[in-house]
Amino acid sequence: MQILDSLRLDTRLRAAHGLSWLTAQTGDHPSRLLHYPWRDNPYPTYRRLRAQGPFATSRLGFRTAHTYEAVSTLLRGREFGVRPPTPTPLPEQFEVLDLSFLVLDAPDHTRLRALARPAFSPRRMAGYRTEIEKTTHELLDAALARRDFDLMRDFAQPLPIAVISRLLGVPEADDEQFVRIGYAIGGALDGVRSASHLRRIDEAAAELDVLFGRLMAERRADPREDVISALVAESDGGALTPAELRTMCRLLLLAGFETTVNLIGNGVMALLRHREQWERLVDDPGLAPGAVEEVLRFDSPVQMTTRWAHTETTVQGRPMRPGDYTMCLIGSANRDPDRFSDPDRFDITREDASDHLSFSGGAHYCLGAPLARLEGEIALRALAERLPRLRPAGTPTRRGTTVVRSLSGFPVTAGSL
Repeated sequence: MQILDSLRLDTRLRAAHGLSWLTAQTGDHPSRLLHYPWRDNPYPTYRRLRAQGPFATSRLGFRTAHTYEAVSTLLRGREFGVRPPTPTPLPEQFEVLDLSFLVLDAPDHTRLRALARPAFSPRRMAGYRTEIEKTTHELLDAALARRDFDLMRDFAQPLPIAVISRLLGVPEADDEQFVRIGYAIGGALDGVRSASHLRRIDEAAAELDVLFGRLMAERRADPREDVISALVAESDGGALTPAELRTMCRLLLLAGFETTVNLIGNGVMALLRHREQWERLVDDPGLAPGAVEEVLRFDSPVQMTTRWAHTETTVQGRPMRPGDYTMCLIGSANRDPDRFSDPDRFDITREDASDHLSFSGGAHYCLGAPLARLEGEIALRALAERLPRLRPAGTPTRRGTTVVRSLSGFPVTAGSL
């Protein structure tokens, strides 16, 4: 029966993918964003969509928003949520993984978010800086010893995994397992591609639940100054259920991993492709905070999200009714010429770069944004200071994802001493 169910799921997914691909061939720009080669460089498609106005509707039936004003309104407005206003079955490929308050609206979103907020308090952030700097320089010591290395495998991936692991209280010995699980779960953001893909996601989630279950039992017996200890205490006090505890830990892993890995990878790629900007950073590493904001604007780690209208309203002249669904193209909004001058120019001294929407907005503004910014700033500053002659040593390769804009590999060389 399980084999039959898998075959049926594969058949449905292949049919949906084939229809989407055929629609993309007809010049349907929203559906093109889901497929290679447009997916690998979505920015020309974004320009074509913006030329059509603030919204477009695919022949497949979904709507996209692509101007800064439209996307900002959808993300920040109280009239919109991440769930439909009434119980509505979502496409099976997207109902894959429970990611805690990321996929909830008020009041559950408000309650669970408040429980996670202390993990990113100013006091904890100050402690994270020391950990980030220590890990960054250890990784660069190893990279300098080799001279040639893979930026993603040897730096961009292990840095945030080490940080989020220590934040949660995961032992260093489990970091490699965390990377593997993080990538598998991160793939769920794009939806399920096949029965085997669903099986890998389910197996990774189960493996993660076992890992967290072990840690929770250890923290009950021996509480420490880490997030899992704090969340276990909240759960034991009745503030959240055991299931909510597991899904919140899952979300903190994913959010702490995906955004920062891709911020570093996309950022270094942009800097090395715009050599004059890299040289500026090398000459003045104090520009690192601004460089982080420009990377987030120019090549956002998260390219899109979704919103449902909960009340009747209007956005940039477009009427919306309860239950209307829109795909918010964050990557397009961040390149909107009506909001950013010369938006396709990469400039780490751009004064308004921090107005990007890469961390979403409103009630769902990314809780871990301060940590991602801190990791990005420390990473880019250290690279500029210690590897001033850093250069590509091969062509970067991309993960086959749409929601998350991510490199899978980036060969680089530290150059001559």
